[in-house]
Amino acid sequence: MEKKLWEPSEAQIKSSNMYRFMQFINQRHQMDFDAYNSLYQWSIDNVTDFWAAMWEFADIRASHPFDQVVDDATKMPGAKWFSGAKLNFAENLLRYRDDREALVFNGEGQVKKTVTYAELYDEVERLAHSLRKMGVVAGDRVVGFIPNMPQAVFAMLAATSIGAVWSSCSPDFGIKGVLDRFGQIKPKVLFTADGYFFKGKKIDSLGRIGDILKQLPSIEKVVVVSYTENKPDIAQIPNGVYYEDFKPSGTPQALVFEQLPFDHPLYIMYSSGTTGLPKCMVQSTGGILIHHIKELMLHTNLTRDDTIFYFTTCGWMMW
Repeated sequence: MEKKLWEPSEAQIKSSNMYRFMQFINQRHQMDFDAYNSLYQWSIDNVTDFWAAMWEFADIRASHPFDQVVDDATKMPGAKWFSGAKLNFAENLLRYRDDREALVFNGEGQVKKTVTYAELYDEVERLAHSLRKMGVVAGDRVVGFIPNMPQAVFAMLAATSIGAVWSSCSPDFGIKGVLDRFGQIKPKVLFTADGYFFKGKKIDSLGRIGDILKQLPSIEKVVVVSYTENKPDIAQIPNGVYYEDFKPSGTPQALVFEQLPFDHPLYIMYSSGTTGLPKCMVQSTGGILIHHIKELMLHTNLTRDDTIFYFTTCGWMMW
């Protein structure tokens, strides 16, 4: 390419998270980086120092610090990262509890909904209380067959606050597609919406949920979000409960964040399933946390004053 399409101004560069990180590295390691390329090369040549610096720069919240960044950075896969650290994914995401916007939801043809950080924390606290009350513990699987909506975020954070492992499928998946995935991981709780909207039409999810549950005996509770209907009929959903009824009334038990090893399972994603059953890809608590913070802070230059837009489903695959 002969001509640059765009170049940041000096002011934009010096106000960026990447520039702040560069100055942080310069001070900590007595370097004199003044350009991205040199910082990038240093991060490759000094893997341990880079990730230790990222941990501190991002202010990762942990009840116990790490003893070692990595045992062998050349061992991929199989390297042991941040051994000794104890932390919780949800605790790091729920560090704010103020009235600034945490989520903005726009469903097809629906009224825009906003959720503040205080409201987000309250929802997660209530769901976590109910999940604990029904016996969900660290290592259990909690899943969503749900649109990309606020309740999906609430449920994921509530589950991961306990140390349960979250997985999800998009509600446009067929019955076999869901069973091929959830059937391998034996979930204990399923969150779903009654349906979703597509091209102006209401698409029912509860009929498929009924058929899915016949072959998922591990499910002890189905939590149904009323989205396309007000109080849809859930009489045919075994162990079904409305989302609002699942949450406790009154003041719930205070949210307790289970402190877990860095490599404790967080998410289960899947391959496409083109060569047999979809392969389950387990993502670690600390690995997802520090990598996403690095990506969002440094490469996306995200701050609390920004809004980041995701237009996607909850049908996760490994890539």
